[in-house]
Amino acid sequence: MRVNHFVQATLAVALLSVNVGSYAYSAGEVEEACKKPQVREFSLPTYQEPEKIEVAAESEFSFKLSEWTDPSTIKVTMKEQSVPVVIESNSSFHKVTAIIPAEYTGKYVRINLFSKAILGCYEREGWLVKVANK
Repeated sequence: MRVNHFVQATLAVALLSVNVGSYAYSAGEVEEACKKPQVREFSLPTYQEPEKIEVAAESEFSFKLSEWTDPSTIKVTMKEQSVPVVIESNSSFHKVTAIIPAEYTGKYVRINLFSKAILGCYEREGWLVKVANK
C-alpha cells in the first residue's frame, strides 16, 4: 500500500511542476517581443537653466527613430497643433525633419513626438525650446 501512495504522490508533484512551468512569466520575453521606438540625435538645443539657450524662429530640427518604428505612425505636434514632417527612411533608422512655425516667435514651445513600433509598442518624447524674438 505504501508503494501505491508513494507513486501517486510522485505523479502529483510531477504534474504540478509541468503545469507551473508552462505558465511561467518572464518579463524579458515580453520586452523582447515589443521594443519601443528609440529616439536619438535631436538637433536643437533644449531650453534649460542656467544656459537658457534660444533657437531662431523657423529653425529646422531633426531626430532619428529606430528602424523598428512604423513610419506611418510618426506624429509631431507643437501647442497641440500638428506639424508637417519629412521622413527619410533607410535600413538603420528613420530621420524626421520639420520646421518650427514662425507663429511661435518669442514663445516657449514643447515639441511632442508620438510613434509606434511595428509590433505596437509606442513612445512619447518631447523637447522644450525657447524661440527667440526676431
